[in-house]
Amino acid sequence: MRLKHMLLYTLGLCLLSGMQVAVAGQPQDPCALPSGLHDEIAKKYPGMHPVTRADLDDYNRKLFRKDHGGRCPGLVKVNFYGDRKPTWALVLIPAESSNRKAELVVVRQLANGWEISSLDTVDASEVPVIWRQGPGKYDDVSEPKSIRARNPVIVICGYEVWARLYAWTGKEVEKVQISD
Repeated sequence: MRLKHMLLYTLGLCLLSGMQVAVAGQPQDPCALPSGLHDEIAKKYPGMHPVTRADLDDYNRKLFRKDHGGRCPGLVKVNFYGDRKPTWALVLIPAESSNRKAELVVVRQLANGWEISSLDTVDASEVPVIWRQGPGKYDDVSEPKSIRARNPVIVICGYEVWARLYAWTGKEVEKVQISD
Protein backbone atom coordinates (compact mmCIF):
# COMPACT_ATOMS: atom_id res chain seq x y z
CA MET A 1 0.00 0.00 0.00
CA ARG A 2 2.81 2.38 0.91
CA LEU A 3 4.59 1.62 -2.37
CA LYS A 4 1.38 2.35 -4.28
CA HIS A 5 1.02 5.81 -2.59
CA MET A 6 4.67 6.59 -3.27
CA LEU A 7 4.26 5.62 -6.92
CA LEU A 8 1.09 7.72 -7.33
CA TYR A 9 2.77 10.68 -5.61
CA THR A 10 5.80 10.47 -7.92
CA LEU A 11 3.60 10.12 -10.99
CA GLY A 12 1.57 13.19 -9.90
CA LEU A 13 4.73 15.25 -9.47
CA CYS A 14 5.97 14.25 -12.92
CA LEU A 15 2.66 15.20 -14.54
CA LEU A 16 2.55 18.53 -12.71
CA SER A 17 6.09 19.48 -13.67
CA GLY A 18 5.43 18.40 -17.26
CA MET A 19 2.41 20.70 -17.43
CA GLN A 20 4.45 23.62 -16.10
CA VAL A 21 7.14 23.07 -18.74
CA ALA A 22 4.48 22.87 -21.46
CA VAL A 23 2.85 26.13 -20.34
CA ALA A 24 6.19 27.92 -19.90
CA GLY A 25 7.36 26.66 -23.29
CA GLN A 26 4.50 28.22 -25.22
CA PRO A 27 5.89 31.03 -27.40
CA GLN A 28 4.90 34.60 -26.69
CA ASP A 29 3.83 36.91 -29.50
CA PRO A 30 7.05 38.60 -30.70
CA CYS A 31 4.96 41.54 -31.98
CA ALA A 32 3.26 42.24 -28.64
CA LEU A 33 3.91 45.82 -27.54
CA PRO A 34 5.20 46.51 -24.03
CA SER A 35 2.55 47.13 -21.38
CA GLY A 36 0.86 50.52 -21.77
CA LEU A 37 2.39 51.26 -25.17
CA HIS A 38 -0.47 49.89 -27.27
CA ASP A 39 -2.86 52.61 -26.05
CA GLU A 40 -0.28 55.36 -26.66
CA ILE A 41 0.35 54.17 -30.22
CA ALA A 42 -3.39 53.86 -30.90
CA LYS A 43 -3.93 57.46 -29.74
CA LYS A 44 -1.06 58.96 -31.71
CA TYR A 45 -1.40 56.75 -34.83
CA PRO A 46 -5.07 55.71 -35.08
CA GLY A 47 -5.81 52.91 -37.52
CA MET A 48 -2.16 51.83 -37.70
CA HIS A 49 -0.43 48.74 -36.29
CA PRO A 50 3.10 47.34 -36.19
CA VAL A 51 3.98 45.14 -39.16
CA THR A 52 3.48 41.47 -38.37
CA ARG A 53 4.47 38.36 -40.29
CA ALA A 54 0.87 38.16 -41.55
CA ASP A 55 1.35 41.53 -43.31
CA LEU A 56 4.23 40.16 -45.40
CA ASP A 57 3.78 38.17 -48.58
CA ASP A 58 5.05 34.57 -48.54
CA TYR A 59 8.38 35.40 -50.17
CA ASN A 60 9.22 38.27 -47.80
CA ARG A 61 8.01 36.26 -44.81
CA LYS A 62 10.49 33.52 -45.73
CA LEU A 63 13.30 36.05 -46.23
CA PHE A 64 12.61 37.65 -42.85
CA ARG A 65 12.39 34.28 -41.09
CA LYS A 66 15.67 33.18 -42.70
CA ASP A 67 17.49 36.35 -41.57
CA HIS A 68 15.78 37.04 -38.24
CA GLY A 69 14.15 33.83 -37.04
CA GLY A 70 10.96 34.26 -35.03
CA ARG A 71 11.40 37.99 -34.39
CA CYS A 72 8.73 40.53 -35.23
CA PRO A 73 9.19 42.33 -38.58
CA GLY A 74 7.68 45.55 -37.23
CA LEU A 75 9.05 45.80 -33.68
CA VAL A 76 12.57 45.64 -32.31
CA LYS A 77 14.06 46.51 -28.94
CA VAL A 78 17.20 48.60 -29.44
CA ASN A 79 19.54 50.74 -27.28
CA PHE A 80 19.25 53.44 -29.96
CA TYR A 81 20.12 56.43 -27.74
CA GLY A 82 22.82 54.60 -25.80
CA ASP A 83 21.21 55.42 -22.45
CA ARG A 84 19.96 51.87 -21.72
CA LYS A 85 16.39 53.15 -21.24
CA PRO A 86 13.82 50.72 -22.65
CA THR A 87 13.56 51.74 -26.32
CA TRP A 88 11.79 50.15 -29.28
CA ALA A 89 11.61 50.87 -32.98
CA LEU A 90 8.32 50.20 -34.77
CA VAL A 91 7.14 50.19 -38.35
CA LEU A 92 3.47 51.11 -38.37
CA ILE A 93 1.20 50.51 -41.34
CA PRO A 94 -2.48 51.26 -41.86
CA ALA A 95 -4.92 48.39 -41.62
CA GLU A 96 -6.30 49.13 -45.11
CA SER A 97 -5.42 51.83 -47.58
CA SER A 98 -4.85 52.26 -51.28
CA ASN A 99 -2.09 54.81 -50.59
CA ARG A 100 -0.04 52.80 -48.10
CA LYS A 101 2.55 54.74 -46.16
CA ALA A 102 4.52 53.26 -43.28
CA GLU A 103 5.73 55.25 -40.30
CA LEU A 104 9.07 54.48 -38.65
CA VAL A 105 8.76 55.35 -34.97
CA VAL A 106 11.15 55.20 -32.01
CA VAL A 107 9.56 54.84 -28.59
CA ARG A 108 11.46 55.31 -25.34
CA GLN A 109 10.06 54.59 -21.90
CA LEU A 110 10.74 57.41 -19.46
CA ALA A 111 9.85 57.77 -15.79
CA ASN A 112 6.74 59.80 -16.65
CA GLY A 113 5.51 57.85 -19.68
CA TRP A 114 6.46 57.29 -23.31
CA GLU A 115 8.50 59.50 -25.62
CA ILE A 116 7.36 58.78 -29.18
CA SER A 117 9.34 60.14 -32.14
CA SER A 118 8.64 59.66 -35.83
CA LEU A 119 11.86 59.14 -37.78
CA ASP A 120 10.48 58.77 -41.29
CA THR A 121 7.52 57.97 -43.51
CA VAL A 122 8.13 55.50 -46.31
CA ASP A 123 6.22 53.91 -49.16
CA ALA A 124 4.61 50.70 -47.97
CA SER A 125 3.52 49.21 -51.27
CA GLU A 126 6.31 46.72 -50.43
CA VAL A 127 5.63 46.19 -46.70
CA PRO A 128 8.82 47.24 -44.86
CA VAL A 129 10.50 45.35 -42.04
CA ILE A 130 12.95 46.51 -39.38
CA TRP A 131 15.84 45.15 -37.39
CA ARG A 132 18.75 46.46 -35.38
CA GLN A 133 22.43 46.28 -36.17
CA GLY A 134 25.45 46.98 -34.05
CA PRO A 135 27.49 50.18 -33.87
CA GLY A 136 29.90 50.80 -36.72
CA LYS A 137 30.60 52.72 -39.90
CA TYR A 138 27.87 52.72 -42.53
CA ASP A 139 28.21 54.18 -46.04
CA ASP A 140 25.43 55.67 -48.16
CA VAL A 141 25.09 53.96 -51.55
CA SER A 142 23.52 56.94 -53.33
CA GLU A 143 25.70 59.85 -52.16
CA PRO A 144 29.13 60.34 -50.58
CA LYS A 145 28.04 60.17 -46.96
CA SER A 146 28.97 57.94 -44.01
CA ILE A 147 27.71 57.48 -40.48
CA ARG A 148 29.93 56.27 -37.67
CA ALA A 149 27.40 55.00 -35.11
CA ARG A 150 28.43 54.62 -31.47
CA ASN A 151 25.16 52.89 -30.54
CA PRO A 152 23.07 50.18 -32.18
CA VAL A 153 21.25 51.38 -35.31
CA ILE A 154 17.83 50.78 -36.86
CA VAL A 155 17.43 49.38 -40.37
CA ILE A 156 14.16 49.64 -42.27
CA CYS A 157 13.93 47.64 -45.46
CA GLY A 158 11.55 47.04 -48.33
CA TYR A 159 13.01 43.67 -49.37
CA GLU A 160 14.83 43.74 -52.72
CA VAL A 161 13.78 47.37 -53.25
CA TRP A 162 15.53 49.62 -50.70
CA ALA A 163 17.02 49.76 -47.19
CA ARG A 164 17.80 52.72 -44.92
CA LEU A 165 19.77 52.91 -41.72
CA TYR A 166 19.13 55.37 -38.85
CA ALA A 167 21.64 56.28 -36.14
CA TRP A 168 21.59 58.60 -33.14
CA THR A 169 24.63 60.92 -33.14
CA GLY A 170 24.11 62.21 -29.61
CA LYS A 171 22.36 65.32 -30.99
CA GLU A 172 20.17 64.15 -33.85
CA VAL A 173 19.14 61.17 -35.95
CA GLU A 174 21.00 60.67 -39.21
CA LYS A 175 20.10 58.29 -42.00
CA VAL A 176 21.89 56.68 -44.91
CA GLN A 177 20.59 54.68 -47.84
CA ILE A 178 22.33 51.28 -47.56
CA SER A 179 20.58 49.63 -50.52
CA ASP A 180 18.46 50.73 -53.45
